[in-house]
Amino acid sequence: MFTRVRGRAVRVTLLVGVGCALLIGGAGLLWKLHAMAAYVADGDPAEGSYVQEAEPADRAAAAVLEGPAREVTAPGPAARGTGTPGTGVRSPGAQGPGVQGSDAQSAGGPPAAVPWRSGGWRPSDPLVARPTEAEPAIGALFSPGEDADQDHHCSASVVHSPGGDLVATAAHCVYRGILGFRTNLVFVPGYHDGQAPYGAWVPTRIDVDPRWTEDQDPDYDVAFLRVRRPGHPGERLEDTTGAQTVRFGPELPAPARVVGYPNATEYPVECFNTARAEGPAQLRLDCADVPDGTSGGPVLTDAHTLIGVVGGRDGGGDEKTSYSSLFGDGVRAVYERAVAAH
Repeated sequence: MFTRVRGRAVRVTLLVGVGCALLIGGAGLLWKLHAMAAYVADGDPAEGSYVQEAEPADRAAAAVLEGPAREVTAPGPAARGTGTPGTGVRSPGAQGPGVQGSDAQSAGGPPAAVPWRSGGWRPSDPLVARPTEAEPAIGALFSPGEDADQDHHCSASVVHSPGGDLVATAAHCVYRGILGFRTNLVFVPGYHDGQAPYGAWVPTRIDVDPRWTEDQDPDYDVAFLRVRRPGHPGERLEDTTGAQTVRFGPELPAPARVVGYPNATEYPVECFNTARAEGPAQLRLDCADVPDGTSGGPVLTDAHTLIGVVGGRDGGGDEKTSYSSLFGDGVRAVYERAVAAH
């Protein structure tokens, strides 16, 4: 009898404990969702766009510069690379720390093309991402606040546009499913080791494909952000950092480089390999150790030509492969809408 009573008491205690744990977990989830809801907005999901209000964007930029990042003096053009002084260009195949990016951008737009197909390029050996120096036209995305993503959680790159104010990243970095568009995004180009050498930039507008806002279709996991620098009216991002050229309908297979900022590091990683088509609407690049946080990072060919952003299938990939939505007509339409919007 004693054993049965004690056993029953143990079961009751366990059930009560499980119930309490579920209640506490549910309350925690509700609190997290409440916190996340404070940093999202509906925008126009039918079009796939959101016009950012200035005040919350300015607060987000200030929070980043008062917290995880600090503004420092940017290096001069000659300090941006190890190639010809003043050009910020390095050899297309150069890899690893101590080298300033792949053909790091000089101010005023993309440099001349560097055709990797004709030589001067090689895959990483082994096919594992490794640390690389920060470069002006690639940076980290932050979302300060109580929404579970207070540090940098994605990557992005500057792309050439008539307005000189456009950034490309993954749609899942800027649109949170049923919750809506993030309202606390901050782009820090050239970020490394807590430093923001080119300042902190915030969206004025975010554009994604409406097929992404409808059901997060991985074939349309691309976003374009028009940005400004709080406290610096009239400054154009592209004039400060340079930019990548966007290529729609890229010829695949193609020699390529993927770059991004892992959540757990304060510097970017890179890997070189051949980018291939994965079905009719995805691009893949096989390389290990491209972890969470690199989402939205550029997939580049010819050193500075953007043919993808980490995202798409499986949220961007797994331990050995990175994916991107293919830059076809759908992505072109989003780019053109972002460029034309006032």
